[in-house]
Amino acid sequence: MPDFCGIALKHPVINASGTFDAIAAHRVYGNQLLDDFPFSAFVSKTITPEPRAGNEPQRIWETPAGMINSIGLPNKGLAGFLAEDLPQLAQLPVPLIVSVMATNREDFGRLVEEVGRRDEVAAIELNVSCPNVHSGLIVGEQPDETEGLLEALRPRTGKPLIVKLTPNVAAPAEVAVAAERGGADAISLINTLKASAIDPATGRPGIAAGHGGLSGPAVRPVAIAQVRAVAAVVGSPVVGMGGISSGADALEFIGAGASLVAVGTENFRDPRAGSRVAGEIAGALRADRSGAPIGNIA
Repeated sequence: MPDFCGIALKHPVINASGTFDAIAAHRVYGNQLLDDFPFSAFVSKTITPEPRAGNEPQRIWETPAGMINSIGLPNKGLAGFLAEDLPQLAQLPVPLIVSVMATNREDFGRLVEEVGRRDEVAAIELNVSCPNVHSGLIVGEQPDETEGLLEALRPRTGKPLIVKLTPNVAAPAEVAVAAERGGADAISLINTLKASAIDPATGRPGIAAGHGGLSGPAVRPVAIAQVRAVAAVVGSPVVGMGGISSGADALEFIGAGASLVAVGTENFRDPRAGSRVAGEIAGALRADRSGAPIGNIA
């Protein structure tokens, strides 16, 4: 049973923020979802200080071995999340990690403090890496800004802080080291890669915003390289993600140094992907005749 920042988990598979709507799934599947939840912890959709409607359609474009999305972080804002979503997410049978994002340290601080004081919340993910909204990119791209943000937020909560990094920088390991130095308890990567597409039928961008973030199996080699580079220089646990569709994919990340893995785009194709990947990891462990741990999973 993995231990992540002091949080006991049943297996090493969680979800990537924004890729699994647990509230909608509970409406559809009822308590069957709660009886057999696909992840060992649940990461909420990113919340912002004020409500957001998100970007205009078209917001998703399928690509070979992946998809581009420019959803734009639609959410109810802090007050709406605490009043409406948190009571429902608290019913989940696994620890809750809340993802937050803001455009300045003051708003980040308010989010962390308000969310962190709730007993239902086990940890907080700081989204400093979303390529679809022009907020937080400077923090996630600059080591000094990242370290400064963590130094400002660390005193605001006793809950674990997980920093989710962007892959769209020359040296993500430097940003990870700065985040850890500032007080981060864990590092999560990768978010989506900047991407665009042209609709052959119209000659216009396939995404209304003109660009978005690429996810899916196409990004996995990039993710593996960045997880490996970050895990080599930080002492904090690393959550690896980016194109995981199977237990074999997940074991690549674990071999690269990840303590946990997160399933994202695959959830849209298979809502049970988290359970399937966890089962395949467990099967690989049982099949290891030497009995030695695989990667970071004992």
